[in-house]
Amino acid sequence: MSFAHAGLRFIPDTTEGGHPFVTVTGDFAYEEDLGAFVAVVRAHKAVAVVFNSPGGNVLKAMELGRLIRSEGLPTIQSRGSECSSACALAFLGGVQRFAQPGSIGVHRSSFSDTRGISVDDAVSHIQRLTADIMAYISEMGADPALLQLALQYDSADMRYLSLSEMAQFRVTTDSSLSAGLAAKPAVTEPPPTTPPLSSSPMQASGRFVVPAARSGLVRHPKGQAALRSRPDNKSNTVATLRNGAAVDILASVDRWFEVRQAGTSGFLHETQISVREYDGGAFEDRHVQIRSFDDYTDAEAFVRASSLPLAAYLVSNGWFAVTLKDTYSLEIAADMMKMLKSRGAVPEDAFVTYGNTYVRKVCCE
Repeated sequence: MSFAHAGLRFIPDTTEGGHPFVTVTGDFAYEEDLGAFVAVVRAHKAVAVVFNSPGGNVLKAMELGRLIRSEGLPTIQSRGSECSSACALAFLGGVQRFAQPGSIGVHRSSFSDTRGISVDDAVSHIQRLTADIMAYISEMGADPALLQLALQYDSADMRYLSLSEMAQFRVTTDSSLSAGLAAKPAVTEPPPTTPPLSSSPMQASGRFVVPAARSGLVRHPKGQAALRSRPDNKSNTVATLRNGAAVDILASVDRWFEVRQAGTSGFLHETQISVREYDGGAFEDRHVQIRSFDDYTDAEAFVRASSLPLAAYLVSNGWFAVTLKDTYSLEIAADMMKMLKSRGAVPEDAFVTYGNTYVRKVCCE
């Protein structure tokens, strides 16, 4: 189903991971009723807006941008879809903005609506509109100098912004995540903690038993891990193991694994190994962890009460990690976390993780 008014359509859709978004497609028209946009965003519980529009009426594009901002939504644009001319102004409404290089086009606005009025009135109209555009760009947190760049290109031409230009004019809010994530942000595992195990009788069942770890693959956010001589980050490095290196797990010592790899033995922290006996998801995927609980009942209650699609995993230390239900690539996980934090939907200490210590999903299908 799509919602259409005048030249625009607002099409609800959902990512493969189950996250709803709305695509704004078509031309911005002066008579556009944007109430339909708000209706579909709220009905679909959209978490982002994307565009496929060649532009149109500038005032209506800025009106949509302000609605996007009032709804607290990010905007995302790829080169596979069009967002040029007035659409670029609507894109600026995103509370966070991510775009691939070459996906946002700007040029001088067309003032065909001034035909039939005096020269003085036309000049006055153009000046007011130019001032309104500059004020809007500033209001959205972008650099008004963007308009100066746009004015250099005739309305019959188009200038598509590079990655550096989008960062320079603050068209995007995080250049490291834009461009389909041309540069990947550094994401590290959280520091290890050792909270006490819960004494809940539910954990005595097989569902909550942590299997013995016997083998696994190195999996570290930096792409490699240091094999240590002792279970201590300050001890000597015996070898450097790249992600995907297979290891035999010989013993577990205070959240460190003693491992053997190609005849060399040493220690890796348990957060650095994807254990074959655990079920933490696809090797390259990440989780977005929201909360942790030392009692399953509390974790389940939190999952079921949330408006977000969540899951709970048994962790190797006996606690329960509450995460977004699906797993994602690093780039999408980071985007999702930023979007949700910007809307206050998840706590500020939510983080992206491989989930190496996740044993199995225990809640809630």
